[in-house]
Amino acid sequence: MPNVRFLPDEITVEARSGDNLLDLAAGAGVYVPASCGGDGVCGKCRVLIESGEAAGGQQNVIPEAERRQGYVLACKTSVMSGDLVVRVPVKAREVGRDLRRKPKTTRAIPARSLDSLVGAWEIDPPVEKRFLKIDPPSIEDNVPDLQRLMRAIRKGCLDCDEPTYDHPELLRTLPFILRQSGWEVTVILLRGKREEEPDRIIAVEPGDTTGRFYGLAVDIGTTTIGGVLLDLNRGQVIAESSVYNGQIAHGEDVISRIIYSQRPGGLKTLQGKVVASINQIIAATCETAGIAASDITYIMAAGNTIMSHLLLGLDPKFIREAPYVPICNQMPLTRAAAIGIDAHPSMRLFLYASVASYVGGDIVSGVHACQMYRSPALTLFIDIGTNGEIVVGNDDWMICAACSAGPAFEGGGIKHGMRAASGAIENFHLDPETLEPMIITIEHAKPKGICGSGLISIVAELLDARVIDQQGKFDRGRKHPRLREGADGFEYVLAWAKDTMTGEDLMITEVDLDNLIRAKGAMFAGYVTLLESVGMTFSDLERVVLAGNFGAYIDLERAIAIGLLPDIDRGRFFYLGNASLLGAQISLTDHKRFRERTQVSRLMTNMELSESPQFMNHYMASLFLPHTDMGLFPTVRERLAERR
Repeated sequence: MPNVRFLPDEITVEARSGDNLLDLAAGAGVYVPASCGGDGVCGKCRVLIESGEAAGGQQNVIPEAERRQGYVLACKTSVMSGDLVVRVPVKAREVGRDLRRKPKTTRAIPARSLDSLVGAWEIDPPVEKRFLKIDPPSIEDNVPDLQRLMRAIRKGCLDCDEPTYDHPELLRTLPFILRQSGWEVTVILLRGKREEEPDRIIAVEPGDTTGRFYGLAVDIGTTTIGGVLLDLNRGQVIAESSVYNGQIAHGEDVISRIIYSQRPGGLKTLQGKVVASINQIIAATCETAGIAASDITYIMAAGNTIMSHLLLGLDPKFIREAPYVPICNQMPLTRAAAIGIDAHPSMRLFLYASVASYVGGDIVSGVHACQMYRSPALTLFIDIGTNGEIVVGNDDWMICAACSAGPAFEGGGIKHGMRAASGAIENFHLDPETLEPMIITIEHAKPKGICGSGLISIVAELLDARVIDQQGKFDRGRKHPRLREGADGFEYVLAWAKDTMTGEDLMITEVDLDNLIRAKGAMFAGYVTLLESVGMTFSDLERVVLAGNFGAYIDLERAIAIGLLPDIDRGRFFYLGNASLLGAQISLTDHKRFRERTQVSRLMTNMELSESPQFMNHYMASLFLPHTDMGLFPTVRERLAERR
């Protein structure tokens, strides 16, 4: 692999052919001025290629004389096959100070999670398509159509139990399908939920349709719904999509949704919104894969308890009222078409079981995916989202809890917050002397807003540069054009209007900082409270497994710096991605792993944080960057002391 050496910082990083220079610099903690997110229009990220060859794109903003010297735009330049030496120019006014600035430590969570945590799974889904050539009836053999079908299914299988069926519609259409297809049909069988249960016939299709065998795994998040379409014959993902949960128009958090559901027609409206969002995913993935929605045979979904209730049209009223009781934890197997989902008419929808009112099937699916229930290692499992969920334990026991972190980590409640999409700031560095930013956006588009990973980076950098204090308040005595009084109080301008996609200034405000501090404070207080309840501390942890969509881009050091994650050995952290969706995908592909899910919910004991005075004490102590007890954050304390 080629090496890229950045001067004057004397930082060398490994790269791959095609890696972007600006991204490499940001990942290495090397500051390069950049205002346009990597769009190539501000011209500030020019660097000098001192040795080696690089592939350059749009470079028109650099004067011809500088281009001849070897200057390129870092955002439009990528590594080729050989080593590079890259010099970041130093402005004249910086002469006289140490040019070899100590780089900021950044660290991604190791990409080793799938192999070590999830393990392998087989291609043996909980549904099966079987093509049958059935002997037609005669005067000598006038066995009824259903028995004739059963006989064909059992043919060649000596120890198979006779399958069952559970819907009269099958009998209404069966004789016509058999005759119109010339007695050649494909039967769709649903395996028993337990090994001792017989298979169930859920549909009969004319002809051989075994080549069209697809399933959909869905994560029903409070803010975002994600889905992956799988070819169940090969066990491969062939398309994926995500959309905002349409319910967000009626409340950004689960409590707001419960309140709305109590209005006349509210429950039906919320159910319709989430169904419409799932249908958007079905339409998008089917278009990508070039298949029809009716080719989808099974949906495996996971969501928190409130989302599961709303999808099925179950009233969540009593989840909000002490003692916080849901209608059920084990969700019934449902005919998806009955609630308006576009797919095969007889297709089943399976929802992961919940543990309690605020610890839902999404967390069960995640713990199931990473096999925490099989490992003796003491593990802290964290799913950071609007409804943050936490599990502590191992193969002997697990204790879990949920806390309302709010939508800040998914862009909600932030003035310029947005989903992780094109133009979202995902990485950020700040020169502590000039206060000029280095902005990296998704797809290197002009900045449009701030996603969760970008928000964490921005706050950590502002704290490190002492632009804000540990209470999240701006230094009003510091005079700089980017620090100003705005409509929502004091703010820092991340990008000027001329550099943004919207044509307006893009800023972060003290209100945004307060919302982030509350969100991270709720999560950290949850970790401490759960560990304290079993007589343990962070030093006892052997693994921290981080789940959630935005964790793919989160910088571990910065998340620790703001107090979102514990300050422990970095080698103990693992990233699992959207664990809820991954668990659904595994269950959709391998029926043996699917059957193991019951072990997870049996081991998990719920703790109601809202009823815990210790939680509130820990929460108040966490409303600080990173925490009021700096003894919990020794490396951050050392870093901040260097800045004094």
